[in-house]
Amino acid sequence: MNFSKLVLASAFALSTFAAPVAAKDWKAATITLEGAYAPWNMTNADGTLGGFEPELAKVLCERAKIECTLVASDWDGMIPALNAGKFDVIMDALSITEDRKKVIDFTIPYAATPAAFATAKDSPLANAAGTGATIKMTPGQTGVKEVEALKEAFKGKTIGIQAATVYAKFIYDNFGDIAEVREYKTGADRDLDLQTGRIDLGFDDAVYFANAFQSANDSLAFTGPEIVGPIWGEGEGLGIRQADTDLRDKFNEAIKSALADGTVKNLSMKWFKVDVSPQN
Repeated sequence: MNFSKLVLASAFALSTFAAPVAAKDWKAATITLEGAYAPWNMTNADGTLGGFEPELAKVLCERAKIECTLVASDWDGMIPALNAGKFDVIMDALSITEDRKKVIDFTIPYAATPAAFATAKDSPLANAAGTGATIKMTPGQTGVKEVEALKEAFKGKTIGIQAATVYAKFIYDNFGDIAEVREYKTGADRDLDLQTGRIDLGFDDAVYFANAFQSANDSLAFTGPEIVGPIWGEGEGLGIRQADTDLRDKFNEAIKSALADGTVKNLSMKWFKVDVSPQN
């Protein structure tokens, strides 16, 4: 038998007798959150993580029979760190999008929320066209009359966004050519500049902003319409490595259960004062 045939034969033998790779048991998992995106998640005075997602995580982990550890990490590095094995799950109001699906997997959504602009209550940009209304958009959609009206009103202004979010992409795509876009590491940093007048507008998750307004002593308010629909993806889900389908499936069943029995609704009413459960 020549050398090449020997190699092929050896490879065949190894593939024939090697034991199949067993699925991981997942008795324990580490979940990362930003700890700075209230009321989705926040860092309490004692250093523990609190908010809607930590409370929901406790329920999901109990139902999946997984012992979970929650850790805080920087938002903009979460996806690379997940794939590097630094933790097992991202739970940080992470929108399920096609672009993100190319590098990580997702559970089914446990929430779906609108996005909106915010500005100072006494700003000339307050009560822009469409304030109080809701519009539905799809990815890449252009020529939406309400957005065109906002582009005219916000021309030459400064819009603050949190980096590496679906909301950042929306602002760059629709307002990048008519306004200055300023990126922030956290939403709280952006909100402080908005409150003190260093920027004119902010754009973010609407339920996040509703909570932020209280921290800003009600000096901020929504302006323009809320934007909903597939433009933000399928909703917010748990981010999981593509190889960990067994972990994804465990959490999918737990999320289905928590949606079906009203747990998600009850927690969202507690933290957001609205039901953020995904609507079929």
